[in-house]
Amino acid sequence: MSLWPPAPQPPTRLGHYRLLSPTAGVRVSPLQLGGLSIGENWSHVLGSMNKESSMKLLDAYFEAGGNFIDTANTYQDEQSEAWIGEWAEQRGIRDQLFVATKYTTNFKRGNDSVAQKVLYVGNGSKSLHISIEASLGKLRTSYIDLLYVHWWDFETSVEEVMRSLHVLIMAGKVLYLGVSDTPAWVVSKANQYARMNGMTPFSVYQGQWNVMSRDFEREIIPMARSEGMALAPWDVLAGGKFRTDADEEERRKQGEYRTMMPGWERNDKEKKVSEVLGKVAGEVGTKHLTAVAIAYLLHKAPYVFPIIGGRKVEHLHANIEALNISLSETQIDELEAAVDFDLGFPGKLIGTGTDLRRMLTSTAHIETPLILKPHKPVITKAK
Repeated sequence: MSLWPPAPQPPTRLGHYRLLSPTAGVRVSPLQLGGLSIGENWSHVLGSMNKESSMKLLDAYFEAGGNFIDTANTYQDEQSEAWIGEWAEQRGIRDQLFVATKYTTNFKRGNDSVAQKVLYVGNGSKSLHISIEASLGKLRTSYIDLLYVHWWDFETSVEEVMRSLHVLIMAGKVLYLGVSDTPAWVVSKANQYARMNGMTPFSVYQGQWNVMSRDFEREIIPMARSEGMALAPWDVLAGGKFRTDADEEERRKQGEYRTMMPGWERNDKEKKVSEVLGKVAGEVGTKHLTAVAIAYLLHKAPYVFPIIGGRKVEHLHANIEALNISLSETQIDELEAAVDFDLGFPGKLIGTGTDLRRMLTSTAHIETPLILKPHKPVITKAK
């Protein structure tokens, strides 16, 4: 008998792991489970998600082969980190997981016993120190796999941020660094400072991206490609706005919309995009247009790890179908044509580095740049 038999087939393609990024040598699931909804403190905004249903969702994700979980110090007023930590500890699986969390936001927002909250917010060393110690305790762990700067505060210097983060890396409290909701020029500047001073650069960028909102493609994606960073898009389903007319009517009948944010109904643009997603879903053999919306992002660039949230196990399973969907160039073009998108300056003039512009090709016959392509999904029909 061989010491190295073939690995057993995973339950779903969540168990087909991928290298996180060229600068992060760890293998993770292609879809992340978002922890924003894990907890009940924000039920008035996000809907009901008690501890039992949270644990069921986490179990379902792990049992499907998932190992990549995203949360933040402030989600559900700290309940998200606490419940994820309790779940992992009870099941004895901490080292089987890749857990990402964030600092910067005031995580004592909902705690009236803390009279002065000013030191709990921002990118600075004090905020970072308080937050990381609290996160380690809530997550019941001695290390964080991936720590994000949640958003750029435009007051803390790049030097202070990168030095403070590198101290955590050297102490073994954090393994990899990420940055979220921050201008591309800041990320490039921070990474250059880190490299020039023997410190740890950012390996992952997290930000808003979906088929209807494509600002990400102007500066962030070219920057990430240049910096060797992974992409972790949030809002991939446009806040739940990608749905059929029947789904919307069902929510209205059940009164579920009353637990959602104002403006829960779709506008004309959202309906148009949903209609095209539904059309493509029929063509690729799935009844879940959300799976098509997720698959679209996976087709756009390499090292893309969409964050999928939600509160129901059946929605999780529907979203995992994205990993079995292969979209044609025609279908991608059709999805993108549903909403106008202006690449803007200077992209419209000089491109984003993925093709050759006329100012070059008019001079000589030049080969197209070699650009790393996304993983090609296995084509299967949804059951």
